[in-house]
Amino acid sequence: MNIYDVSEHARVSIATVSRVINGNPNVSEKTRKKVLAVMDELGYTPNVFARSLGLNTMKTIGIMCADSSDPWLAEAIYYLEKELRGNGYDSLLCCTGHLPETKKKYLELLRSKRVDAVILAGSHYIEEKPEDNAYLLEAARDIPIMLVNGYLEGEQIYSTVCDDHAAVYDAASRLYRSGRSSVLYLYSGNSYSSLRKLSGYKEAVSDAGFILQEELMALCPKDPDAAMELLDQLSHSGIYFDAVLAVEDILAVGAVKYAGKAGLKIPEDLSIIGYNNSILSRCTTPEITSVDNKAEALCISTVNTLMKVLEGEETAKKTVITTELIKRGTTNF
Repeated sequence: MNIYDVSEHARVSIATVSRVINGNPNVSEKTRKKVLAVMDELGYTPNVFARSLGLNTMKTIGIMCADSSDPWLAEAIYYLEKELRGNGYDSLLCCTGHLPETKKKYLELLRSKRVDAVILAGSHYIEEKPEDNAYLLEAARDIPIMLVNGYLEGEQIYSTVCDDHAAVYDAASRLYRSGRSSVLYLYSGNSYSSLRKLSGYKEAVSDAGFILQEELMALCPKDPDAAMELLDQLSHSGIYFDAVLAVEDILAVGAVKYAGKAGLKIPEDLSIIGYNNSILSRCTTPEITSVDNKAEALCISTVNTLMKVLEGEETAKKTVITTELIKRGTTNF
């Protein structure tokens, strides 16, 4: 028996049940009595470790990320923990890797610790097959699930995303307008974010009047040397490209290394755009033009939404953050 069942039987929202549980005054006496009667009828008692009728809260939020060595995720974790501390909450961090069974295991671990909510950092937690997301929907029946740059429909699931589609569309369109005719798209996986980025690239190619070419969409590990070698192989196989649009700054670093190895001038012979605006974008010569997907804003917005949810306030299920293209030396537009 959980808060979702109380909501369903009382015919009120989960937020309303949460308000009653927290003693929030913004609930009518009639509704309060109805919810309390249903709780009594169902035998539902808020867990003593969780938020309850003026009792205790663990004041702890679980954070899950796939790989804390990833520069963007490391930055996101820093901002999340900072914001949570500022709101009086501690955090428990689990680095889950990318295997579905491991993600499920760590989510259950955090639930067993009676955390007040779980934040999923990064879009790798949203799978293409609906059945692979069932464990998230199940967990959300008991506690709020917050998605940082991932989106999933469901009760007590809240998403804060940057507009990856628009960001990549804009970046690719700028390259075409600057005179580039063959933009190579480097990507690293098929996460929710990656698929949104890919759709933005495809739309930009079409709108620029070019034919989409499969050979110009290259999957590459998140390693600069691997990216450099891949670009070298593509070039030697006869595939022409005069620009590289990479979904990670680390891949854009590989493109800079490739240009140096091939004797190409940047940006005259080869324009390069990265993504995330991480410190890596400022560690090459020339420095890399990169899409800033606002990691800090994503995390602050996520925590702000979570605080509202924990207080029983109504809030948007999805918040969209606008990106910004930071122009540096690898482009000439």
